[in-house]
Amino acid sequence: MRAQRRLGDLLALLLLGLGSGVMVLPFLWMILTSLKPFPELFTLRFLPQEPTLENYRQVLWGTGFPRWFLNSLLVATVTTASVLFFDSLAGYTLARLRFPGRNVFFVLILSTLMVPTEMLVIPWYVMSAEKGWINTYFGLLFPGLMSAFGIFLMRQFFETLPQDLFDAARIDGLSEFGVFWRVGLPLVRPALAALGIFTFLGNWNAFLWPLIVVQTPQMRTLPVGIALFSGEAGTAWNLIMAASSLAILPVLVVFFFFQRQIIEGVVLTGLKG
Repeated sequence: MRAQRRLGDLLALLLLGLGSGVMVLPFLWMILTSLKPFPELFTLRFLPQEPTLENYRQVLWGTGFPRWFLNSLLVATVTTASVLFFDSLAGYTLARLRFPGRNVFFVLILSTLMVPTEMLVIPWYVMSAEKGWINTYFGLLFPGLMSAFGIFLMRQFFETLPQDLFDAARIDGLSEFGVFWRVGLPLVRPALAALGIFTFLGNWNAFLWPLIVVQTPQMRTLPVGIALFSGEAGTAWNLIMAASSLAILPVLVVFFFFQRQIIEGVVLTGLKG
């Protein structure tokens, strides 16, 4: 039995290692290609023979990359903060307050998850055109300021908390918002971490809506800017890979500093959701 278990563990480790290699190899190839001078792109060598940072210099100073980066960072940060606050507030309301039609509102919110984003683009654009939001930061932001999935996730977590904690806080004189802010939110930090990561990554990588609502190069987000730049760069894959490598830096930084919260949040999301 022990030998079988060890063999099973060894096979599992081998499969995990193989899967990790398959996942990491494209990123490794991207980074190594970004360090190659143009003549080395068409050789069969995997490692750069004369590594250079000139590609990064050309991307940073020869394109609108810094502005695209700041636009994406602004959009991802603002939408994440908005989703964390308003979705947790809505989730708390649906989980802990009793009012007529509460379940109806919750079902209506959940039903929006079944609507594909592609079907919402035209109503978003018509509304943006009428309100003058085309090619503005608010036009980029407003579709992501709240999330039906986030409301569902936060409601599920608030439902699992003991009611006695909230009752005790109300007896101590806290207002309803005080109960939410000082009692509820600290107890759902794993859910907030998971929701924050998912929201940040989703808005950082958003492509379709920014492509439609943006009309000038200065307002482009990073995915749109890199996509259009790749068409302009042609076969200069070293420049395209340098831009792509810079684009993933914030994601890597977020995961490096918050990996424990991310893992806990994902695990708890699977248990509670």
